[in-house]
Amino acid sequence: MTITGSFHAVTAGSLEIAFLDHGPRDGTPVILLHGFPYDVHAYDDVVPRLVAARCRVVVPFLRGFGPTRFLHPTTPRSGQQAVLAHDLIALLDALSLPDAVLGGYDWGGRAACIVSALWPERSRGLVSVGGYNLQDIPGAARPQAPEAEYRYWYQYYFHTERGRAGLDRNRREFCRLLWKLWSPNWQFDDTTFDRSAAAFENPDFVDVVIHSYRHRFGTVAGDPDVAETERRLESQPSISVPTVVLHGDGDGVAPASTSEKHARHFTGPYQRHVIPVVGHNLPQEAPREFADAVLGLARHTR
Repeated sequence: MTITGSFHAVTAGSLEIAFLDHGPRDGTPVILLHGFPYDVHAYDDVVPRLVAARCRVVVPFLRGFGPTRFLHPTTPRSGQQAVLAHDLIALLDALSLPDAVLGGYDWGGRAACIVSALWPERSRGLVSVGGYNLQDIPGAARPQAPEAEYRYWYQYYFHTERGRAGLDRNRREFCRLLWKLWSPNWQFDDTTFDRSAAAFENPDFVDVVIHSYRHRFGTVAGDPDVAETERRLESQPSISVPTVVLHGDGDGVAPASTSEKHARHFTGPYQRHVIPVVGHNLPQEAPREFADAVLGLARHTR
């Protein structure tokens, strides 16, 4: 089951955000956000299930991906967590949506979690893959267990100029390797990967990715326009909106056990489900489970 929505682009904050728009305009609003290194096609098999339940589903390309573009050449090509949340707020405003059910994983899950934490009035409910996705940047220097550290090899690689050059020169090969490592049980084919890999040809992809992984360890400055938001995130604010956490039991980046202790961050209605076999790209690997989580929230917010 695959669907292609109508393609649109809208000025939102510092970006022209490209997005796919599915379903009735008067349907329950849902925004689904992809991660790195993926794109909007992660939700191809989620969307039909939501549209059938009369949801309006908006799936944007994040900054640095696909046709989304910066409006001005002087805007910092930041990939830090706060700008992703501001992009989401700007998109809601540009679409005249006061709120929506927010769903995402990886970078997209981080944006959805931050908006749900800091601007809960904009979030009808949250589906977050991997749990509480806010980064603890002040605590980033504390070492983790060796089993966790080795999974972050790509982040340390990106801290070097060799890593920047490697991503730039081998972006398709590099990202395909991450797909395999992070979802070891997912037997995707060349067509599936190539469909998403086209999004990595964005001219700002490398700069945004490198900044993201350097900023989260505090080695580079952030965009001054979101400094206040980053300051607010240092306290690791709680999330009060209704939340469903999904975690793939085969996730090669963050094992399912990492989200077990996240419940304390959620102060509203909360559920957590571990999906057997599934890896990091949960919406594409388990679209039915992801769609069911979104619909469970959507039905209670109409």
